[in-house]
Amino acid sequence: MLSNTGQIIESLLKGDFICRTTNEEGWRHLKSPANRELVEDYLSKLNRTVCAVGTGSESEVFFCGYIQLGEAEKRQLSIQFRDIYSALTPLIEWLVLVQEASSQDAPLIEGSPVRLNELQSTIEDTPAFKEQLTRISHYRFFGSTSTAVDNQLKQVFKRLCEQGYLTRPNSEKQIYIATGKLDYLYEVIHFIDETEELNLEEKAEDSVAQGSLL
Repeated sequence: MLSNTGQIIESLLKGDFICRTTNEEGWRHLKSPANRELVEDYLSKLNRTVCAVGTGSESEVFFCGYIQLGEAEKRQLSIQFRDIYSALTPLIEWLVLVQEASSQDAPLIEGSPVRLNELQSTIEDTPAFKEQLTRISHYRFFGSTSTAVDNQLKQVFKRLCEQGYLTRPNSEKQIYIATGKLDYLYEVIHFIDETEELNLEEKAEDSVAQGSLL
């Protein structure tokens, strides 16, 4: 049976994002300098390291990165980056929709609850939101072919859980919690905006408002 450190190393190498919401025990383990040093010592032998992003010490999310980049590592990162880049439009438009439908001043962050039933009621009562959801859910990333709001939402939330952006603590309740992987997504968006001057968030908001694709 793997030790706690061993389980964390295994999770990181699988590409998991460890945050307080998804794995509080693992997250607290990595918050300890001594424990993190043990993990780093093992990962360094594999040219890996523990990376962290987040808006504060209580919202950090940990994941695995490379120490040095050779050709093989660059190819792997290129594949991962293309996957994330291709999903940016549907993800950002979904985040904007949730923020607007929930009348929130700020986007979802790690630990934020999303109540599917409440969101569904708001969308069903607002034709513009229904149109936005249909467009978003039909992106290849989400893969819905339904015309019904409830089916569209279920497919979107299913995919977001599969991709690690949401978690559902209680399978009997329609309450989902945003994970720290969203913080990582925001860092990617910020990086792309800075390096390519795309203003992705503004374009997503315009897209939602105008009913057009990015």
